[in-house]
Amino acid sequence: MPALTPAQLIEAIEEAFIESTASAALISAPRAHPRRFYVVAGESTIPLWVYIWTLTHGGGAARHKDEYRIQLTGVKAPLAVNPDGPTILLGYEPNLKCFAGFDLRKHKQFSRHSPSIQININTLRDAHRDGFAFVRKDNDEIAIGFRPDNMLSYALNSESLHESGADARISNLLNKVTRLESLTAAETAAIPPDRRRVIAQVSRLVRDSDFRRKVTIAYDRKCAVTGLQLRLIDAAHILPVGAVGSTDDVANGICLSPSYHRAYDRGLIYLTDDRRMLINERKKQDLVRSGLGGGLAEFEAHLGRQIILPADRAQWPRVNFIRNANRFRDS
Repeated sequence: MPALTPAQLIEAIEEAFIESTASAALISAPRAHPRRFYVVAGESTIPLWVYIWTLTHGGGAARHKDEYRIQLTGVKAPLAVNPDGPTILLGYEPNLKCFAGFDLRKHKQFSRHSPSIQININTLRDAHRDGFAFVRKDNDEIAIGFRPDNMLSYALNSESLHESGADARISNLLNKVTRLESLTAAETAAIPPDRRRVIAQVSRLVRDSDFRRKVTIAYDRKCAVTGLQLRLIDAAHILPVGAVGSTDDVANGICLSPSYHRAYDRGLIYLTDDRRMLINERKKQDLVRSGLGGGLAEFEAHLGRQIILPADRAQWPRVNFIRNANRFRDS
């Protein structure tokens, strides 16, 4: 496949941020390197620089059939780095619609005679299945394959995700946790504390991605309160992460549009045992008294009836999660 145009690469980035529940606005010229974006995620705005090229096989019979690469064209060494936020170095494979992330620190300087970076396409196939995939390269770099729905997680955590490349054990353990496998006590004890934090971080990112994917599929990518799709939905935990008894089961999840998600997390709305979404009258009155009740009538118009539920009853919100969540949020 020929290299994508700059406009197609930018569209792939923007679509990936949407898939990862954020948005990205290009603020530089489309052909300029690096592409500069403002990323909006929740209440945060992050200035992000992205170097990106199409991943292609790019060689004849002499090149291994599974070796794909990006060619660093249109840039000079050293690569400029964002002083105010993350800078990431990516390849994009349009058939799998997956990205390869490379360690910018390893490639900031490069020879003008060999400005290419390789990755095995099977790493991206694993990422397509698992969300993330890690491979250790000959230069002690960890290259990372990831699905579009993990773009935000990668962009915000790229440095720490790449930093363990010199240790072959770590890349093996990283791939183990991406498959949602638990590490043994002996494996955990053998990891230095700083690397243990990276493993824990990846484990959480993978579990978040898996939860988001399972819940959005179960709810047919619809807000359970409004029925809204439009790619404007979040996967919310009923009983929050960190609360005793919380799990990443679909039955502890619900699809909500962002406004209802925030209202739910703040206890302004709550689920009943019969799976109706109601307003919390006490918190509603607090808003009214504070002069912050604008739009309540429109907001409440979707409440009071049973939420839209998954087709599989086993994935419906479980009553014990609902009750514990209401106690946790004082709803």
